[in-house]
Amino acid sequence: MNTSLFERLHAEELVSDPSLERVRAQARNPLFSVHYELKTILYLGVLLLSSGLGILIYKNIDTIGHLAVILFIMLVSTGCFTYCLKQKRPFSLGKVEAPNPFFDYVLLLGCLTFITLIGYTQVQYTVFGERFGLLFFIPMVVLFFSAYYFDHLGVLTMAITNLAAWCGITVTPDKILRENDFENGTVIITGLLLGAFLEAVAYFTKRFRIKAHFGFTYFNFAAHLLFISCLAAMFEFGDIYVVWFLVLMGITWYFYRKAIQERSFYFMLILTLYAYIGISYMVLRFLLNIDFSDAVIYMAILYFISSAIGLILFLINMNRKIKAL
Repeated sequence: MNTSLFERLHAEELVSDPSLERVRAQARNPLFSVHYELKTILYLGVLLLSSGLGILIYKNIDTIGHLAVILFIMLVSTGCFTYCLKQKRPFSLGKVEAPNPFFDYVLLLGCLTFITLIGYTQVQYTVFGERFGLLFFIPMVVLFFSAYYFDHLGVLTMAITNLAAWCGITVTPDKILRENDFENGTVIITGLLLGAFLEAVAYFTKRFRIKAHFGFTYFNFAAHLLFISCLAAMFEFGDIYVVWFLVLMGITWYFYRKAIQERSFYFMLILTLYAYIGISYMVLRFLLNIDFSDAVIYMAILYFISSAIGLILFLINMNRKIKAL
C-alpha cells in the first residue's frame, strides 16, 4: 500500500493521527489473499469426493447392491441440480456471476455424478445396448445446457471433451472401443473438422456476444485439436506429408495472427511448439533420406542445438513484442 497519499493528507490535517497509524499498520502487515488457493482446494475436494465414493462403492458393491448405488448417485445429482436451480441468478447472454462461493462446486459435483450415473447404468445394465453414441450424446447435451444455463466454464470444458469423444465414437465406434485404433485416418480428419468447428463457434460467440467469455475455451480446444490432428496426419499419411506440412504452416500463420490480435503469449507459445515439432519432423526426414551416417547424426544434433537456441530467442522476442502492443 502506498502511504504517501495518506501522509500528505495528514500533513494537511485532513487525516487524524490514529487513522494514519492504522494505515501504516495495514501497510506493514498487508492482507494475503487465499482466494485461488481456496478455489483449488474446493475443486480438489469435489474431485476427491466423487473419486472416493466411486472407490467405496466398488469395494463394497457386493454388500451395497447396484440399485442402492444407482439410487444414491441419482439423489446426489438431483440434489445438486435442484440446489443450483433454486440459487441461480437470472439467465443472461453475458457473464453471470455465481450467487455464492459454493455454487460452482455444487454444480460441478452434480455434473460429475450425472456422468457417473450414465456410465454406471450402461456398464451394469447396458441400457443403451450397442448404441455407444447415445452414451456420450446424452451427457454432452446436459453438460452444454448446464454450462450455458448456469454459466460455468468448467462444465463447458467437460461438454467440449464429451463432444470430442462423441465425434470419435460416432465415426469409428468399433475400432476405438475394441481395437483402440486412434491412428485411424478418419479420426484424424474428424479432429481437424471438429477443430475448425470449435474455432467457428469461438468466432461467433464473440461476434454476437453470446457468452463471449466462453470464446477463449472454444479457441483453446480448437487450436490444440487442429495442431495435433495436423501433426498426426503428417506422421500417418507418409506419402503426402509435405501437403500436411503446408497445412500445418497455414494453421500456424492463422493462429499467429490471432495471437498478435488477442495479445496472447500463451497462444504464441503453443503455436511455436507445434510448428517446431512439424519443422523438426521435416528436417529429420530430409536428413534420413540423404543417408544414415555419422555425418547425418552430427547434423541432426547441431540442428536441435541451434534450433533450440533460436526457439528460445524467438519466444523472448515475441513476448516483448506482445507486451509492447
